[in-house]
Amino acid sequence: MSDKAVKKTILVTGGAGFIGSNLIQELQKRYPDSKILSLDNYFAGSKDNHIKGVTYIEGDTKNIKILIQENIDLLFHLGEYSRVEASFDDIEKVIDFNKVGTASVVNFCKEQPSCKLIYAASSTKFADNGEGRDQSPYAFTKAINVDLINNYGLWFSLNYAIVYFYNVYGERERSEGPYATLIGIFKKHFLQKTPLPVVAPGTQKRNFTHVNDIVNGIILAAEKGKGDGYQLGAKESYSVLEIANMFGGDITLLPERRGNRMFGVLDTTKAERELGWKATQKIKDYIEEIKK
Repeated sequence: MSDKAVKKTILVTGGAGFIGSNLIQELQKRYPDSKILSLDNYFAGSKDNHIKGVTYIEGDTKNIKILIQENIDLLFHLGEYSRVEASFDDIEKVIDFNKVGTASVVNFCKEQPSCKLIYAASSTKFADNGEGRDQSPYAFTKAINVDLINNYGLWFSLNYAIVYFYNVYGERERSEGPYATLIGIFKKHFLQKTPLPVVAPGTQKRNFTHVNDIVNGIILAAEKGKGDGYQLGAKESYSVLEIANMFGGDITLLPERRGNRMFGVLDTTKAERELGWKATQKIKDYIEEIKK
């Protein structure tokens, strides 16, 4: 009997969010006999992203031991605060969600008899020659959580895999508010025929990766991954101005923002070698589809 044929109980924190909802949708296809639960406090998630057949539990990850009473086989931890620049203004939420909440999730998984933790880390720790990890409250707490999980692997033999996301775009991305994605914002302004807002200097480079590629990498990490270092990103990098020019139209240059890293470092070697993963979709094609 294949591993996928075995009924599993799967928990996705942040399951009502952009990436979490896409992950759940794919998990239903690949593990049709399994039970899927979502734990989300709806700070960034939306009930519009709910998917039929999933058990949705509303609450904070710091209360996971109270809210989740079942034995979990796969725990995908995506339910954290996830914006760089806005984290300076939301420091209390960042600490609550990303430090207190994640420590609770890690301890919960440690105490489960068959739990494997798949943690969604941040590529910001690799930015600007490694200085990115301390450039914002968001980046700092995400990097600290990686250290915590790696140490739990050493101290308690925690079964885990850590994946890193690079500028995810695609279906269900947010286009408004302080937690919107860059591509979501540009898409909205392009369709409304208003100037695209580019944060100065505009030369900061990003690896834009489609959510379907990200989801595939997350699931492969759950099935094959062990330990740290699975970087999931499209190899082509573009500056924010280059992306704006792909859309076309007028541009409004906004003031520089704290924590806005200039460039990152992407190394997909481990993901390719151990998971058989690579990005298959290109941001240029996505933008062309929007323009059509």
